[in-house]
Amino acid sequence: MRVKIAVLVKQTPDTETKPKIGAGGKALDTGEVKWVMNPYDEFAVEEGLRIKEKAGGDSAVVVVSVGPDRCVETIRTALAMGADTGLQVWDAALEKADPFVTANVLAAAVKSLDADIVLCGKQAIDGDFAQTQSRVAEILNIPQANIVTKLELSGFAKGAKAKATRRVEGGEEILEFTLPALVSCEKGINEPRYASLPGIMKAKKKPLDKKAPADIGVSGDGLEPRMDTVEVLIPEQKRRNTIIKGELPQTAKELVRLLREEAKVI
Repeated sequence: MRVKIAVLVKQTPDTETKPKIGAGGKALDTGEVKWVMNPYDEFAVEEGLRIKEKAGGDSAVVVVSVGPDRCVETIRTALAMGADTGLQVWDAALEKADPFVTANVLAAAVKSLDADIVLCGKQAIDGDFAQTQSRVAEILNIPQANIVTKLELSGFAKGAKAKATRRVEGGEEILEFTLPALVSCEKGINEPRYASLPGIMKAKKKPLDKKAPADIGVSGDGLEPRMDTVEVLIPEQKRRNTIIKGELPQTAKELVRLLREEAKVI
């Protein structure tokens, strides 16, 4: 049995990177940025590998990323973890891509792969839009389960039943659906493995294809962003220490007054 698992990954700035505003004030200066795989996507890669191991046969994990040539490093990271092949989609038309455009491209890529299940992180830590995966599922007209912490499959091919446990405010929700489907992964669904040295060496020889949007059928209106960035700002952090002196009843009363009237947090 051959099961094809598509994992959508994105390359994002490392969380320790100190942001700087680029020329024009509409984007970050990426000159000194350290790029890594989006942390939530690591859970998706691991879940894909576990599904492949359970499915057996000649099942395959295909990693898909929309991004410039630097994102090849992130795809190779997934290949080193155990994924089988990679697909990078990029050309100049995607330089200002927003979630609408990115979803169109990813959906077309997944459709071209004829995947049985699509996995991704619950959101990317740079834009934090958390909408691309839902757009992809809507375009493909397949079920979706987001913020999933547990995934159970009765089978692996199209038509198999699946059950996902997801986090909701105040508790958990259990969804049941059939494959093909899209599942976005949350922290807790698994513990991502580290890439071994043999895995890193093998990753260098694994197939990695590069295509333009037109190669997978995306052009024209599908590449027109629906969002425009007006300005990018780095919030100012103002710290002020206030020492309240006196006896406990009076200091507690003064603290409450300060929190209400000056800090305006209560």
